[in-house]
Amino acid sequence: MPEEIFVLDQTVRLLQPDGGFRTSLDSVMVAAACPAEAGSQVLDLGCGVGGAAFCLMRRVDNLFITGIDIQPDYIDLARQNAALNSNTDRCEFIVDNVGTFRFSLPDQRVDHVLCNPPFLEAGTYTPSPDQGRATALGHADQDIVLKDWIDCAFDSLKSGGSLTLIHRADFVDKIIQALGKRFGQTEIIPLWPRAGDPAKRVIVRTRKDRRSPARIHPGLVIHNPDGSYTAEAEKVLREAARIA
Repeated sequence: MPEEIFVLDQTVRLLQPDGGFRTSLDSVMVAAACPAEAGSQVLDLGCGVGGAAFCLMRRVDNLFITGIDIQPDYIDLARQNAALNSNTDRCEFIVDNVGTFRFSLPDQRVDHVLCNPPFLEAGTYTPSPDQGRATALGHADQDIVLKDWIDCAFDSLKSGGSLTLIHRADFVDKIIQALGKRFGQTEIIPLWPRAGDPAKRVIVRTRKDRRSPARIHPGLVIHNPDGSYTAEAEKVLREAARIA
């Protein structure tokens, strides 16, 4: 039986599997960093139940999102969530695999891709006993690695289109290596748990076929010393503000 949660100050409703992979702060953050504008075509790789997609639709009007995920149960919930959020005409959700998914025609390529790839690649961690959670975390497919996600994004983007992903901070070197020379104008945005703490998450935003040098931004501090959200984090998590 799915459970219903609310994000962005209860303006986005999400059904998610009871006991499976959970929609988290990461979904809100990656959506907030995507530079999509009105009229954009967006692809959400590994969309799950659509958490990031619906957060992005909450912030940006008049865009269309295609979401793919390997798990049919999650795609079914994403389609239900489209109805819950009155967005059935702004999105489609498809069962597919990032290792094989490609648009059949070049003119189908999109303006922006966002994704929250598994943090632990298959074979590097004891799998979750929950099959859905194990698949979402990358513990169930021995063949799919981070580079496959970036390859899929590259092939799905128009020239100059953006890829926005969120990952563990200690994966930055692997992300940059996988981007190679195909992407440029890369921006690295650390997410600090508290001021003075090492970053645990990082957002990487980059452009296909660009050659501009990379930049590291000051980033976003999530919590105050007392554990409450900082004013900047509140704007993102409650007001759907963009991470510029």
